Amino acid sequence: MTPEEYQKHDALGLAELIARREVSAEEVLDAALSRLGQVNPSINAVNVVLENEAREQLAAGLPDGGFSGVPFLLKDITTQMRGVPTSAGSNLLREPVAAADSALVAAYRRHGLVLFGKTNTPEFGLVGLTEPRAFGPTLNPWDPTRICGGSSGGSAAAVASGIVPAAQASDAGGSIRIPSSCCGVFGFKPSRGRVSMAPLVEGWAGMTVLHAITRSVRDSAALLDAARETTADDPFALPPPRTSFRQQARANPGALKIGFLETNLMAGEPEPELVAAVRDAARLCEALGHRVEEIRLASRFEAIARTALPIVATSVAASLEYEGRRRGRPVEEGEVEELTWALAEKGREITAVEYARALNVVTATGLAVLEAFRDYDVVVLSTLAKLPLPVGVLTTQTRDLAQAMEAFYAFAPNTQPFNISGQPAMSAPLSWSSSGLPIGIEFVGAPGRDDLLFALAGQLEEARPWAHLRPADAIAKAQPSPVPAG
Repeated sequence: MTPEEYQKHDALGLAELIARREVSAEEVLDAALSRLGQVNPSINAVNVVLENEAREQLAAGLPDGGFSGVPFLLKDITTQMRGVPTSAGSNLLREPVAAADSALVAAYRRHGLVLFGKTNTPEFGLVGLTEPRAFGPTLNPWDPTRICGGSSGGSAAAVASGIVPAAQASDAGGSIRIPSSCCGVFGFKPSRGRVSMAPLVEGWAGMTVLHAITRSVRDSAALLDAARETTADDPFALPPPRTSFRQQARANPGALKIGFLETNLMAGEPEPELVAAVRDAARLCEALGHRVEEIRLASRFEAIARTALPIVATSVAASLEYEGRRRGRPVEEGEVEELTWALAEKGREITAVEYARALNVVTATGLAVLEAFRDYDVVVLSTLAKLPLPVGVLTTQTRDLAQAMEAFYAFAPNTQPFNISGQPAMSAPLSWSSSGLPIGIEFVGAPGRDDLLFALAGQLEEARPWAHLRPADAIAKAQPSPVPAG
């Protein structure tokens, strides 16, 4: 199998070829590694290559799962792969090795996915871009002068550039949807409690969820079917759906009541091309038989930035304190990036009473988000407020928390509200700018209605296919991305 032939198939398509013995799993892995060699020096999507581990997995024999033999990449944060470090985009964590697979990785193995690398992420997954000091920036395959988004930027760039048809991702404030929009791929954030975070209990007070970034809707649905095996220790565990998400992705969603927003949820206004893309998506939904109307918010959710800060800051402080205890000496200032250290310092100042108050505010904010959209089956809005920014405009090399938060939320003001409310949300690549950059449109459902979103996603994909749109020319013109050693 050549890299060119490999890129013609989604993950389920590759699994079907392997099952029919038209190609071997070894040949598919070789094609994935060849494609990695072609494009990764230019875009730096994959920061850890695990070829030996993948070949050992193949040699040991694969289970008869729905993705048996399909090459797959893990995001280098949160999930654990036995025998391999999870760096979280930081030099601080490049050495500790996981003793066991996390629940999600174990589920992926049971379904036959072949794990051959890890994707780049910003330090501690804190922001919506992927430019960690430890591994260097990941560039946008459509325009290497632009950011790929984050924090699952490496996964989105790997899918967009054809290294893999699907890659694992996570989302605490938009980290699946932001890079999916930037890179022109499909990103689905499940409902809170749909995927186990074990052995972790939760992340960022329940804002963090795990899933994947894919090229096709059916891959995303089938991967969520594979991943939705929660444990008794998961605090937000949802009951399994009555039918598989893969079936739902082929189902007719019926006539939905859909509301669309031309404004941002938190601050500022979206760029004109993004507003036009939202209107276009609303017309598309109407043409598909849905009842569509514009939503005018009585007020915006501008307080969300202040709401999330105490939770994020204390989480960072706790992570550094834990690593200090693990290794037997405290983490020092120069061992992490400036924004990480500033957040940790802020987190150390927060009292238990302030943290409890923040949790109460998060709960109230989530309820307010749900109330604002309770009359609609689905809400449509722009995933981002701006087109992908030039590399270097946003930075984590700053200690000015207020300025950093203002800049990040000005870029991505429409994603974190739905992490707080726990709703499923997806970014679909339905539009393109006049300069050829992808524009993701965000669709949001009611809590637990992942099935309904997948049904709509399948309908949108059929009406306006996107899998054939690839950024090969931009990659060919890219200069090698600077990747620091050590």
